[in-house]
Amino acid sequence: MSLASGFSLDLGPLKEPLGFIRVLEWVFAIFAFATTGGYSGKTTIKVTCQPPLSSSDATAVFGYPFRYWRELVSHITSHLQGDFSSSAEFYVCVGVFGFLYCTATLILYLCYQSVYRQTSRGPIIDLVVTVLFAFLWLLSSSAWGKGLTDVKWATNPDNIASICDDCKAGEFPSMGRLNASVIFGFLNLILWAGNCWFIYKETRFHKDPSQAATVEEGGAPGP
Repeated sequence: MSLASGFSLDLGPLKEPLGFIRVLEWVFAIFAFATTGGYSGKTTIKVTCQPPLSSSDATAVFGYPFRYWRELVSHITSHLQGDFSSSAEFYVCVGVFGFLYCTATLILYLCYQSVYRQTSRGPIIDLVVTVLFAFLWLLSSSAWGKGLTDVKWATNPDNIASICDDCKAGEFPSMGRLNASVIFGFLNLILWAGNCWFIYKETRFHKDPSQAATVEEGGAPGP
């Protein structure tokens, strides 16, 4: 069966857990990589100069991919230290590829449902990839959670000011968006892991053997 002949738009799967959860995965994958990849913040310390007694603010702007080697803080010699790009980029990469896979499978569910169910291979492949993404979400969310802890330490004005006798902590960076990105990561883990059960129900491993054989032959399942 060609893709052209197999096309048939049907929004019915969206009312079922298989399609509805896939839509949620699609949405939360966007939230996950957008809150991380689009982040930009700043940290500030106050520098006192003698003589005369005066103070000025030194500000460092930072953002994704959170690579701080030799990133100078204004005109003073102290600088942000650390390279946390690996965990951040891994997390965003999983989010982007998860989004693309959700897009592809939603098109398959809604437009090529007959092609998806024509043989047992479609649901099995879908199950394997979904299990893989659930595992990747676990790895990437855990790694990025640890990476975010390190980012907070590296950009904390108290830690930066501690290396300078005439420096005091200034404005603290806002980390609410990055905290949300970690939450979205673990929500994606729950969604992808939970969806494995509903995809498993579509495979021949869960169906009645006679029904699975009928599907393999390309016919309609029996009553």
